[in-house]
Amino acid sequence: MNTGPQNDWFDKDFYKTLGVSKDASGAEIKKAYRKLARKYHPDANPGDEKAEEKFKEIGQAHQVLSDKESRAQYDQVRAMGGGARFSAGAGGPGGAGGGGFDDVFSDLFGGGGRTRTRTTYGGGGDVPPDLADLLGGFGGGFGGGGYGGYQPPVKGGDIKSSTTLSFTEAIDGASVKLNMPGGKPLTVRTPIGVKDGQKIRLAGKGKASPNGGEHGDVILTVHVKPHPVFTRDGDNLRMELPISFDEAALGAEIKVPTLGGMPVKVKVAPGTPSGRTLRVRGKGVKTKKGTGDLLATVEIVAPKNLSKEAKQAVESFKAATEGEDPRAGLLDKAKAS
Repeated sequence: MNTGPQNDWFDKDFYKTLGVSKDASGAEIKKAYRKLARKYHPDANPGDEKAEEKFKEIGQAHQVLSDKESRAQYDQVRAMGGGARFSAGAGGPGGAGGGGFDDVFSDLFGGGGRTRTRTTYGGGGDVPPDLADLLGGFGGGFGGGGYGGYQPPVKGGDIKSSTTLSFTEAIDGASVKLNMPGGKPLTVRTPIGVKDGQKIRLAGKGKASPNGGEHGDVILTVHVKPHPVFTRDGDNLRMELPISFDEAALGAEIKVPTLGGMPVKVKVAPGTPSGRTLRVRGKGVKTKKGTGDLLATVEIVAPKNLSKEAKQAVESFKAATEGEDPRAGLLDKAKAS
């Protein structure tokens, strides 16, 4: 037989746990609970397992005694059973070990005598007569919904936190120390390739349950600082790649920086225009799914200060390409649209 959490009612003195008398009023119970809860709260006793266990016991006691119906049922059970437990098997009903239904219900059937009228049911076990009616008087019996006002343990609350990483730390992953309520820091490792604004759930690192349930979670929001050269596009990295006019016109092999690594050489084809994107494979963001690429968008930079010789060279180039018009047809296209 599964008696559920109510089996504790035979063993635990909830009045003693809260430090109140059995005749205490609801207000006295509430006041005692609040005082003890503040004293033993996990946030006030970080890392103290005994305080955390005490906090759970206080929560359970208050859960039962703060509700009139569950308190009345608890008082009935305690008065009836003393410190005895329901048991099964050898120590259960009809077994040799005693301490089962016979002990608990002795006063109800024959004033303490050992003679019983038994009824056999289902699987062949013996139970006292009218047991279903007797247990029904205590808030619906065992299992199922439990005793009247009893509530199952609830999960503790979540804690929201945030951290700021450099662009490189976000790509590579980093160890972060978080300041938690109660003063005890929490060190976590961020995932590789975490994105700006991404939320990370740290299971079981949040607030303690008020009545013995699971701890809540920590919800960590990650902010990423911008990089002076690179931006992120999914698992790819993007950058603007300045090149000179002669490199664009004649073609060249130039060095391109990578994030946290040695530069790589990239070929620029002759006649490369501004806006063309060059792809460097395998130099993007590394994730469990794979590694992205580095996408370098070409930007032709015109010289601001020309020497006399350079100016003459440009003028000579202009004369040599006089018949070429990069805007040919542009006006006609504009009118057509």
